[in-house]
Amino acid sequence: MTWSIVARDPLTGYLGIAVASRFFAVGALVPHIRGGIGAVATQAFVSPLYGVDGLSLLSAGRAPEEIIAELTARDAGRNQRQLHLIDAKGRNAAFTGAACIDWAGHLIAGNVSVAGNMLAGPDVVAETLATYNKAMDKPLAERLLLAMQAGEDAGGDKRGRQSAALVIHRDQDYPWLSIRADDHPDPLAELVRLHAVAGERYLHVAETMATRQNPNGMTDRREIDEKIAALEAARIAEGRPSASFAAPLKM
Repeated sequence: MTWSIVARDPLTGYLGIAVASRFFAVGALVPHIRGGIGAVATQAFVSPLYGVDGLSLLSAGRAPEEIIAELTARDAGRNQRQLHLIDAKGRNAAFTGAACIDWAGHLIAGNVSVAGNMLAGPDVVAETLATYNKAMDKPLAERLLLAMQAGEDAGGDKRGRQSAALVIHRDQDYPWLSIRADDHPDPLAELVRLHAVAGERYLHVAETMATRQNPNGMTDRREIDEKIAALEAARIAEGRPSASFAAPLKM
């Protein structure tokens, strides 16, 4: 009852998952990522353990095909499951159980895979993948959002739409971006809006956060504050509205 795209940016090594469904809060259980390790999407009659254990096996250096074989072999419910995953090297694999509800299937290409079940038809995954590959000149987040919208335009989840999520990790255990629309009449459009809001302040602040390589992060906020202020001034000067629904804070 979901379709998703799992990708590794070949230029940066960043990992991302985007997912949409006619199901509440799909982003709570489907996407699992660990920066520098890999990404797993577990769906259909979902087993969250596929995500948790899949990442543990990836961190141990196991190949994606081996991981799928191990996870499904020990699961009597495997015929109702679907998962796809990628490691930090770009190796990927996918599994669609024989009892997943039609239409169900997956496509794999270099550094990316798309999988879905209970879809309007095979064009959903085909258009998602094709649009992603045509947008390689765009940042990963935009590429994933464009791809998912193409899948929606091709029919999406055949029951309708309710929730969506986008998660991107750079090289850290915590996400660089994680946004969700848990219950929304047009969840992918809401993700686009949230991504725009994140671009106004949040993603700039994210550049200051501590990393394993730099555990102090950026301790002098002036540079980032000046950048945000300049972007805000440019937006106002050009008459562009903020993407946020929130009213401006007053001091």
